[in-house]
Amino acid sequence: MGVFETIFKRPRPGAGSTMKYFQMLTGYAPIFSTYAGGIYEMEATRAAINAIATHCSKLKPETEGSAGSGIGRILQYSPNPFMDTTKFLARLATMLYVHNNAFIVPLEDETGQITGFFPVLPEHVEIVEFNGKPYMRYTFSNGQRAAIEFERVGILTRHQHRDDFFGENNDAMKPTMQLIYSNNQGIVNGIKNSAMIRFLAKINNMISSEDIEKERQRFTDDNLTAENQSGVIMYDAKFADVHEIESKPFTVNAAQMKQIMENVYNYFGVSEAILQNKYNEDEWNAFYEGAVEPFALQLSLVLTNMAFTRREIAHGNAITLTANRLQYASNATKLSITTQLFDRGLLTMNQAMDIWNMAHVEGGDKYWIRKEYAEVSQMQRGGNDNAGGGNEGVPGDGAAAGDSGNEQAV
Repeated sequence: MGVFETIFKRPRPGAGSTMKYFQMLTGYAPIFSTYAGGIYEMEATRAAINAIATHCSKLKPETEGSAGSGIGRILQYSPNPFMDTTKFLARLATMLYVHNNAFIVPLEDETGQITGFFPVLPEHVEIVEFNGKPYMRYTFSNGQRAAIEFERVGILTRHQHRDDFFGENNDAMKPTMQLIYSNNQGIVNGIKNSAMIRFLAKINNMISSEDIEKERQRFTDDNLTAENQSGVIMYDAKFADVHEIESKPFTVNAAQMKQIMENVYNYFGVSEAILQNKYNEDEWNAFYEGAVEPFALQLSLVLTNMAFTRREIAHGNAITLTANRLQYASNATKLSITTQLFDRGLLTMNQAMDIWNMAHVEGGDKYWIRKEYAEVSQMQRGGNDNAGGGNEGVPGDGAAAGDSGNEQAV
């Protein structure tokens, strides 16, 4: 059984006469085709897309509610048999920013239970109606076709405007892409032209075109080949004057190239600091808010709607993708946050360890509050008997937190 059969197990309706295009309010045909204009083939645009995909791959899928325990384990490690979570997220983000659309198909067992998620990259997608029900029909580059109920598929979009289902294409980037391509070609041709030695020679006498060609070849053979070890050019009285022609190829200047790159940054929501991994915490936070978080929010909703019924969602079941943003903060910021929030019972020791990229410790999932320190779960035992200070109950001092009478309810 191949990848295709693993993903699309169930028999799907064919392309028979019973199928027709789903009627849309906008009047647009619900069809999406991949754009082969090479937006992922340019170095500048690929670098921007890769930066977003790399940071999105570090998101952590988490589940809420009792119905999502199995799905949560799948998403945290291996959403499908062919890729782990980082590859799954990176590929989704790449497809989304290259095509402005990304499609997720659920993997199911024999009983219809979801066992995973797979991102598919079809060449052509159309929404058709079969027996009064909308289906999404995929056509892949190898010619294979498959259909799946529209309600079971996940769709991520960007720049969605005219189409009720799919995002717009990247035609808005065509002028910038053409500028990048022309500039790259100009640089290559400029290097080639600059490497060639050209001379302008004036012949004293009137001679035929055949003789001119012979003299040109003789001058080249005598002076411009590797056999001329001296580097000195000699010519006889047949030539009145010989001048070297300096090649000055045109290339885009620094200001124009900066504007081209700004177009790329603006379109994808990145910056030079993000692309070159030299960002500070403020630049990272801005990038997270503008690029990573919208992807995380959209994917969270898509996966939640794929994995759970409306009733399960109403009972608090959900899938969310989170990121520890404080990992990118400065050490001073990390120190201030961990000390202040840990003392107030808002962070556990292991949560503070996560901020510092350190391993978890045994018993580190308890909350402590300064008074001086007492375990939060033990604070009701002492009530409000004592409002004074003291160090009893400090973790590791051998005294049970709350036994000293120094507890205070939070």
